[in-house]
Parts: sequence; C-alpha cells; structure tokens
Amino acid sequence: MSAMTRGFADNDHCCTEKMGEYYERRAKNGIALILTEGIIVDKTGDGYNNVPYMKTSKHAKSWSNTIEKIHENDSKIYAQLWHCGRISHSDYTGGISPISSSNKQASGINRQNNKPYGIPRKVSKTEIPEIYDMFVNSIEKALDVGFDGVELHFAHGYLIDQFFDSRINDRDDEYGGSVENRCRFASELLETVVNEFGAEKIMIRISPSRKMDTTYNWHNLDEMLDYFIPKIEKIGLRQLDVSGANSNYFETSGKMIEKIRKKWSHFLIGGASLTHDEAIKEVNEQRLDMVTWARHILANPDFVSKLENNEKIVEMTSEMRAKLY
Repeated sequence: MSAMTRGFADNDHCCTEKMGEYYERRAKNGIALILTEGIIVDKTGDGYNNVPYMKTSKHAKSWSNTIEKIHENDSKIYAQLWHCGRISHSDYTGGISPISSSNKQASGINRQNNKPYGIPRKVSKTEIPEIYDMFVNSIEKALDVGFDGVELHFAHGYLIDQFFDSRINDRDDEYGGSVENRCRFASELLETVVNEFGAEKIMIRISPSRKMDTTYNWHNLDEMLDYFIPKIEKIGLRQLDVSGANSNYFETSGKMIEKIRKKWSHFLIGGASLTHDEAIKEVNEQRLDMVTWARHILANPDFVSKLENNEKIVEMTSEMRAKLY
C-alpha cells in the first residue's frame, strides 16, 4: 500500500481510532506492507490540514493500537516521514516562513488553505544539521513505538527534493550547483540516519520523473542517477521506492526503474497504477521486487482478493478520497 496523504489526524496531529480501522481493513485483506500517509517530522515542516506528526512521544504512542492491529494480521507497517519545505504556508508552520533550499516561492494556490504558497526562507548551512535531527527524532520514536521501518520522503517536490531540483536550488554553497552538491543534503541526511539506526529499517522514496501539476524530470537526469544511486548504496541503503506521483507508471517511474535497476540490485518497489498482469510482469522480469498500489487500495480494502478472484476493481472517487473508506 503506497503512502497517500489523507488528513484525518486529530487536532493534536495524532493517529485516531478511525485511522487505525482504515489501515486494519487493508491488513485484514492481505496487504503485505503498508506505507502510512505522510507523517510530519516537525511543525516547521507541516503544510497540510490535519496530518499526523511524529514529533513527541504522544504522537508516537497514538499509533500503538494501529501498529498492533496490523501485526495481528501478519502485515508490516512503515511510517512515511515527511518535511514539506516550501510546499507550505505560515498558517501551518506556527507563523514562521517555510524553509527551502532557496527563497523561491512555489507557484499556484495551496489547496489546503486556498492561499498562495508562502515565500520560503533559504535554510542556512548551520540549520541543516537541525533538520537531520528532526528526522532522527522521528525515526527513533517511530521505531520505539513498533513501526517495522520508516520511509523517508525524498520525492514529490518536498524539502529534500527541493535540493535535488536545479529549478529551485540556486545555492552557491556546497548544497547547490553541481549534481554532487544538489545530492548532498539527501546523502548527508541518509548517512546520518543509517549511522544512527542501521539500514535494515530505512527506506527512501524518490521521484526522478513524476507528474503532479505537470510532468517533470530531474535536471541532468542520467548524471543524477549515476551519482545518487551508487552513493546511497555505498551509504548502506538497501530499500528504495521509486514514485511517479499522479502519473502513468510506464511514462514516468517505470522508465526510471529501467535505469535504476541496472545500478541497484537491492529491494526496489514501485508501480501504483499497474494492472495485475503488468505487475506480475514487472516482478517476473526482475524490475520490481514488490509492487505498490495507491488509489486502488484506497477504493478497495479487499483489493488482494479481487485480484486473486479476477473481480472488478472499483475506481476511486472524490467521495472516497474525502473519507476514511
């Protein structure tokens, strides 16, 4: 089950009983691995209405019953940990400016509060270790409360991706400019958490090619992959999720997986929009080790049995999206 932002946390940004029931229904119906909705590592990284946090012990403990229910059904659950960076507004960050790799404002209207995105503040070099510490704190709390692992969100235009992206990152220090420099923030963060917790329970999500409002590929794409994939392997990472966001797999993430698989022999997941037959082919041809689905699992708690029995898959509607179905 791919990570999908839902926005049903309580006013303290804690996991609720209803959220637990939502995940439990999927585990009961045969989902092997659940990646949670994005969980914010710190209020300064928030950018959405009613999303959960993993900042305090209270936040962490609110997931205990959910994790227990998942494990009772022989499934695994990873917490996706997230910092929105400039995809935010001071309404969500406690009145302060969002941070980013630069001070470039995201275009468009934030659908969470129907306002333009906030003008971000370029994060200083001295602050960067503090952001790494936010992730360390959240990972520690997530693992202590029983999550089987964590997925760090390096994708979809959020903070870490804002360092990868040369359209946004105009820094003239060692965190901007060259391919190596634009990968430095992600590499240092990953190295920090792998050194602290080991690699066994750490996964990252990247989106070198994706479609959100528009289709976008990393600038210097092949050079970026040639540098970054061996780099994360050398750091010790062994679990990688390649996402295309809201796009056709074969037009975005599938093309990236073709490239990445030549450089990466470890656990690799992706898919999201595949049919059953396409998923089987991707696994049989050893491009993917596990296939993710998102909207289909949201709309079909019994998705696995429907695949097994060749039953009609219900398409997700806006009404389903708006509730914990």
